[in-house]
Amino acid sequence: ICMNFSRFVKRYEKKKTAFIICAPCVSIISVIIYIYIYIYDLNSTLKSLLSEWFSVGLLRLERITWQSPCEILQKISQYEAVHPVRNWTDIKRRVGPYRRCYAFTHASMPGEPLVVLHVALTEDIANNIQGIVREFSTLDTDEDVNKINAAIFYSISSTQAGLQGVELGNYLIKRVVRELQSEFPHMAQFSSLSPIPGFFLWLQGALGQHKKEGRAIELLSEQEWREVEDVTGAAPGAPALEALRRLISTSEWIRSDRLIRALEPALMRLCAWYLYGEKRRGYALNPVANFHLQNGATMWRLNWQADTSPRGIANSCGIMVNYRYFLDETSTNSAAYLQNKVIKASEQVMGLVSQFQKNSKL
Repeated sequence: ICMNFSRFVKRYEKKKTAFIICAPCVSIISVIIYIYIYIYDLNSTLKSLLSEWFSVGLLRLERITWQSPCEILQKISQYEAVHPVRNWTDIKRRVGPYRRCYAFTHASMPGEPLVVLHVALTEDIANNIQGIVREFSTLDTDEDVNKINAAIFYSISSTQAGLQGVELGNYLIKRVVRELQSEFPHMAQFSSLSPIPGFFLWLQGALGQHKKEGRAIELLSEQEWREVEDVTGAAPGAPALEALRRLISTSEWIRSDRLIRALEPALMRLCAWYLYGEKRRGYALNPVANFHLQNGATMWRLNWQADTSPRGIANSCGIMVNYRYFLDETSTNSAAYLQNKVIKASEQVMGLVSQFQKNSKL
């Protein structure tokens, strides 16, 4: 009822339509408003209580290894929301050499991970997920400390729907950074390798809007449009734009090296703008970007063909992004983002954003 009433109010505020309500309806609406306010207050109270009960001081950090209980390993596999675990060999590798898996647990929920973080230990900051979840050294390899210079946070999953809104992921990353610094004192590079959920849907909407407004030429350069027209056989203008929409929606473009080369500049520009320029209440629209920026990370690098799995292509055209944690800057960056809505981004990202603005005349 409350959700439907909330939608009704939003529609009314948007349309500003005058209407007359009969007396019985006034009474019903008054009751609904009272219930809505009560449930809203109750929700805030419960969220506050859960935040206290599951505060970081009451959480226990556990490193998950192949020697951990089978039940824990099975739950870690089931809860993995970013890069699905295929089998037992896969999970063994994800907790094996050059990998770390950490979880927060709580005394009131023994054996139940609340939030899980997977980390890859690498020489440099990774630019694709294939080299992390699909290409492994042998399971019995001993770690060479000299080859471990960076920690890549490639998956973080909150396991309890009832704890949504309770900030656990940011605390987990901070605790894990301290753990890794203790284990590898020389380590100085900390970064995520993050998916970009929502980019594909936003892109389809942008293509549709440009077609409707007759502004298709703004999206790609003349050379890029000629490549699309040559490959698809479409006529210039709206037909070429529609052909591009079909290609992207069916992922057929990924089979053409020529199209991959032609679309890279345009898709990278569009993705950079989606992450940096598209906002919700002044903050990043993309939920993963918003999470890392709140933590004080820098939007550091977009990576082309970083996730070539069907899921990666369907979600973000295969693009992934590194949010890099410069430990001496995270507090300043977090405050600037939360208080002033300022996003710290690298030259690469800002260069792509500038190219998009120039093409779109923003």
